[in-house]
Amino acid sequence: MKESQDNTTHFGYKTVETDKKASMVADVFHSVATKYDIMNDLMSFGIHRLWKRQTIACSGVRAGHKVLDLAGGTGDLTAKFSELVGDKGQVVLGDINNSMLKVGREKLRDLGLVSNIEYVQMNAEMLPFDDNTFDVITIAFGLRNVTDQSKALRSMYRVLKPGGRLLVLEFSKTDNEALAKLYDMYSFTLLPAMGKLVANDSESYRYLAESIRMHPDQETLKSMMDEAGFEQTDYQNMTGGIVALHRGFKF
Repeated sequence: MKESQDNTTHFGYKTVETDKKASMVADVFHSVATKYDIMNDLMSFGIHRLWKRQTIACSGVRAGHKVLDLAGGTGDLTAKFSELVGDKGQVVLGDINNSMLKVGREKLRDLGLVSNIEYVQMNAEMLPFDDNTFDVITIAFGLRNVTDQSKALRSMYRVLKPGGRLLVLEFSKTDNEALAKLYDMYSFTLLPAMGKLVANDSESYRYLAESIRMHPDQETLKSMMDEAGFEQTDYQNMTGGIVALHRGFKF
């Protein structure tokens, strides 16, 4: 969400000062980091694995590529990309939250994935890389937590190589009225209850549900990617539009 003229932005349904949002989001993910994988499986009934599998299938990642898994969290995409790029490639798992990075690092090292993965704490709005660095950038379920999403998209465009692609996997908007009503009931009743039961934190999961509703819809995000410079932008809806995978190229 781009900051407004009065220097405020959204934190879920709340209006907060722009310069405070990042720390508030950080508190959410510090709180949920150790239970993040368990809650992902519970919240999505395991379907998040299919969404991520489709993202990998659309990434075009191959041996020797350099990949940035932005907001990579506990490393689900990084693990697969590490296998695909091989010894001559590299994957950077980037996240603004050091608690999530720690969990991701421990998880991937336990899987024996060490040699071609780098972990960097970073802000998506100001990526600490040279121009034209990466063949592929992915950001899965992270863009909606960024304060200035347009600035982040421009930063991603800058560090992509010519010919590279960006993939944005994010919750989106369904136009199925019955599904939307069911999803709202689930998001604002069952999800916080699960958060309280499993992670002892209902408020963080209430924020996550609210942040989904405040995120731009499919066509708006596509337009934002166009404005950032990406070409041949498109998207595919999954699970009735509850999730969308956006893709754009840099030429």
